[in-house]
Amino acid sequence: MDLDAFGELLTPHGQRALAEAAELTGTDPVAAATRLRRTYDAALTSAALTQAALRERARAKFGADAAVMYFTPHGLEQSTRREVADHRARRMGGARVIDACCGIGGDLLALARAGCEVDAVDLDPLTVAVATANADALGLADRVRVRAGDAAQVRPEEYDALFADPARRSGKGRTFDPMAYSPPWPVVLDLVARAPRACLKVAPGIPYEFIPDGAEAEWVSWKGEVKEATLWTGPEDGPADGTDLARRATLLPGGHTLTATGVQAPVGPMGRYVYEPDGAAIRAHLVGEVAEMIDGRLADPMIAYITADEPRHTPWAAGYEVDEVMPFSLKKLRAALRERRIGNVTIKKRASAVDIERLRTDLRLSGENSVVIILTRILDKPSVIICNPISPA
Repeated sequence: MDLDAFGELLTPHGQRALAEAAELTGTDPVAAATRLRRTYDAALTSAALTQAALRERARAKFGADAAVMYFTPHGLEQSTRREVADHRARRMGGARVIDACCGIGGDLLALARAGCEVDAVDLDPLTVAVATANADALGLADRVRVRAGDAAQVRPEEYDALFADPARRSGKGRTFDPMAYSPPWPVVLDLVARAPRACLKVAPGIPYEFIPDGAEAEWVSWKGEVKEATLWTGPEDGPADGTDLARRATLLPGGHTLTATGVQAPVGPMGRYVYEPDGAAIRAHLVGEVAEMIDGRLADPMIAYITADEPRHTPWAAGYEVDEVMPFSLKKLRAALRERRIGNVTIKKRASAVDIERLRTDLRLSGENSVVIILTRILDKPSVIICNPISPA
């Protein structure tokens, strides 16, 4: 879809094509295209069918808003889930914000809903048009101004806050190297240095050495899946002394937040229960804080499985009652599962080289029962934990 085709899509003629395309979503694509071509030209037919399909995919991130929004494939892929964007926007307050690389506008919409006045910039004219259309479709055009431009040329010092979500894809696909972001990391850091306050959306696996000194790094998990990391800088963020990295994990939709206290988890023998901390807590190096919360300890000092003697219920960790712990051996594990009549296993692993799908085949499961098996290392020895989820509180 090019800029001209998107502009046509916004006309009354294009809106009729889009409505018809939406009714054909899920049907045979060739038949759908043939039907639309009876009324519309090839460019508008393609744009309408593409947009209808993207709206359907976007429901998972944007809910009911997706039905009236516009997307590009890349823009939808990089967009933040609405609930996560809303969480971040609430932290920004009612500031005047410059969004330095706005994409299709998911975050600027959340900021506008939270009361912010948003100026937004993106290099791609099509993306700018999509973001502008989204603000208009959701009744937020009076709070948002979008223009084509280079993020490196914005002046964050003229605003209360900077928001930036640098693109994390190159011509070869997704990139995990901040130096390959667009704009590149040095440009982003220059913008941050000039902003009174900044909020950066980055990949959850960002290496710690790329995080600016004095920043707060927040990892956000949505229903148990780590979605992103956000770096916050400014007078309201970061550690009290401004010399170290503040770490925070946040769980959505519950809104639970955990911050670093410096506690170290003790190491001790495997107990009756084992806990898997949420990925946001692991990324934020808050395993010690979770262990303290459930009166637990690490069975291995280098691996983020916590063990305890009593059952505990916390949103910060999934708990399992241990049935058996054994050194890893395919033959012995197969025999143990056969004895328990296990026909279905959930396999988890950490610090294990075992191929999960190959193991699932090699176990030759047969039976009516289910179990969880955890492949890990305990005091540097390959081990397997046979366990079952703790019943809800």
